[in-house]
Amino acid sequence: MQSTSPNLRKQLSRTCRSLICWGILLAALPCLTGCQYLIFAGYLLGGPPSIEPDFDAETGQSFTGKGKKVAIICYAPDKVKWDFDKIDRELSLYVSHRMTNHKIKIIDPDAVNAWIEENPDWDKPDELGEAAGADYVVFIELEEFSLYEENSSNLYRGRTKGMVSVYEMEEGSGEIIYTKDLDSKYPIHAPVATSEKSFYDFKSLYMSRLSEEIGRLFYEHFAGDDIPDGMLND
Repeated sequence: MQSTSPNLRKQLSRTCRSLICWGILLAALPCLTGCQYLIFAGYLLGGPPSIEPDFDAETGQSFTGKGKKVAIICYAPDKVKWDFDKIDRELSLYVSHRMTNHKIKIIDPDAVNAWIEENPDWDKPDELGEAAGADYVVFIELEEFSLYEENSSNLYRGRTKGMVSVYEMEEGSGEIIYTKDLDSKYPIHAPVATSEKSFYDFKSLYMSRLSEEIGRLFYEHFAGDDIPDGMLND
């Protein structure tokens, strides 16, 4: 029997892979809407393209450099803490865990909280950076935070406004090298009825989402990572 040529084998292999990919895509079509078709097709045919962290692109620096230590501190005004008295510490903890899971060296959040308790009159985030021996301080400043749809007590929709800043520490003082407005809304397409989830379940879901949005400023992620969220909300 005559052997198959290498070029023909390559062509057959490519054809088989293409047929398998499109078969999977067609099977998934009922679950997808809008641009999700194109994103999912890209996943199957070429793999998800990675997105450079905004912090890296803007500053030319990276939190993932060898030995770089990052401290995270969050501030919330009284009008926010009136309804969510521990939101500053909770968000710092969520973001710390996100970054740790992405190989960023984070200063222990418990040590940060202990410093805050000992220094309740702290004025500048770089004071923490100096005390903790950090290379960078991420300062999350909340202006608004809510878990409810506007003018509704029967619908959940997480909403946050504020700013994320980064201080680079040098010789005991810090310089702001990066700022980014924080404007978060989740779910994107439609709110969730309070009858569908408990308050604490939705809060946990939104805090996870919000910390991911902040974390992505500093670690690589992939195009289409939000497909499950889109499917959930359509």
